[in-house]
Amino acid sequence: MLNSVGLSLVVLLSAVGAATVERAEYDYFKYHPMPEITNWMNQVATDYPDVVSVVEYGQTYEKRVIRLLKIGVNTGEKKKAIWMDCGIHSREWIAPAFCQYFVREILQAYKSDPKMQQMMQNMDFYITPVLNMDGYIYSWKNNTTRLWRKNRSPGPAGCTCHGTDLNRNFEANWGTIGISFNCCSNIYCGSQAASEPEAQAVTYFVGSRKEDFLCFLTIHSYGQLLLVPYGHPNFTASNYDELMKVGLGAADAIRSVHGMNYTVGTSPDVLYANSGSSRDWARMQGIPFSFTFELRDKGEFGFKLPEDQIQPTCEEAYSGALHIITYAHDKTFSGAVATAAATLWTLLLAAGVTSANLM
Repeated sequence: MLNSVGLSLVVLLSAVGAATVERAEYDYFKYHPMPEITNWMNQVATDYPDVVSVVEYGQTYEKRVIRLLKIGVNTGEKKKAIWMDCGIHSREWIAPAFCQYFVREILQAYKSDPKMQQMMQNMDFYITPVLNMDGYIYSWKNNTTRLWRKNRSPGPAGCTCHGTDLNRNFEANWGTIGISFNCCSNIYCGSQAASEPEAQAVTYFVGSRKEDFLCFLTIHSYGQLLLVPYGHPNFTASNYDELMKVGLGAADAIRSVHGMNYTVGTSPDVLYANSGSSRDWARMQGIPFSFTFELRDKGEFGFKLPEDQIQPTCEEAYSGALHIITYAHDKTFSGAVATAAATLWTLLLAAGVTSANLM
């Protein structure tokens, strides 16, 4: 019998070891082309069927299906939500790398961390690893296309250039500042607000359930910045002070990991004025915590961040993102718990129950 148990244990350990080796095959600290990211998404959904599903929510100009990972416990009830998208600008390869790392980390945490278990019970995470799929694929084509930024839709009649800057195409003070109407420009804002199918997909998916979303996090590079709304200098978010407080807390969390400094502020204050960004659009929709992350570095390598910086970049950005998400969660749910507790205590007092009685 002992031999049998011993043999079973060896078989079990071997199976666990094999599974570990198999999972280790996906390298989170290298850049992956789109087909590998698509396969990875499918694999994650297969590995975690109880909390992960793949959701299709639009098409790119070149008819690729835009997909996200929905991560959370299926409670059968309407839930609050967190949005994260990466790769809206195709040359910013560190952004999709971060989205993949973020997914891995929250799923690992869910196994053993009571706080993450609580957050996944209360909220769903909607994570798009690559929003601008056409541009991302084009940026992998060869060295001459590596720094492509926009999507791949053709310009208006008479224009020989391709692409619209998707982060100038949202309906948020569209076309007013920090944009170009020259279709060959890297900041061409499109023919009208939400003219591009990728922007339309986000607008519809998030906009149709905007009351559910607590956070809208859009991941970019580079500059080491946490940007709060708004990009237009004449507009100030109604919760600007709170956004700054949360952003500065996130910057502290980032700094505590590898000592990197991230600057927090509105785009006009710390970068440049712009309009039509998804961050501003989300805040205008009433989503309270809307941030743009500009990941490493500050210009030494720029968009061509070396692969040996993927891990530290992702580790620190994860800490910052988790700070924002946890704050939004706790504000929403701890408040509800505290209110319920206060109500219960009031009822107990009304019934003549005091702390002395309870002891």
